Amino acid sequence: MESRLISKLKNIPEKPGIYLLKDKNKNVIYIGKAKNLRNRIRSYFQDSKYESIKTEVMVSKVKDIDIILTDSEVEALILEANLIKEYKPRYNVNLKDDKSYPFIRVTKEAYPRVFPTRNVVRDGSKYFGPYTEVKSMKQILNTVKKIFPIRSCKLKLDRKSIEKKKTC
Repeated sequence: MESRLISKLKNIPEKPGIYLLKDKNKNVIYIGKAKNLRNRIRSYFQDSKYESIKTEVMVSKVKDIDIILTDSEVEALILEANLIKEYKPRYNVNLKDDKSYPFIRVTKEAYPRVFPTRNVVRDGSKYFGPYTEVKSMKQILNTVKKIFPIRSCKLKLDRKSIEKKKTC
């Protein structure tokens, strides 16, 4: 193991966050999260047996480590999921259910709609989140709907349709 990597391992804080393991070409090969970064990252470099051959091969290719500190484990979980989607590291397991965290979407329309979604579409809408607890997101939506007169239907609204009849 290189002396630079050994030095980095000694200086990792005992805080929550995510870590990016990189190969000799600085490509991210694995992204992980931990509530104690020091213990988790150092566990890869102990002289003990690895869980799998895949892990052993991955660790043999690690030449650099980057860390990002977070305020909590939940924040680390969200950041890890987003970075895995961005970098698509070779040694991360692809999640089969492709589940993502929900957001609150405010559409960019003359009469905007506000609703929960798991799909972020680049259409000018504003997104708030992600939320790790659906219950808290629903409480926020209910509060917003009590305070603001927000339309609840999916009809395309324009001035003519509003003048003709009362909708939503």
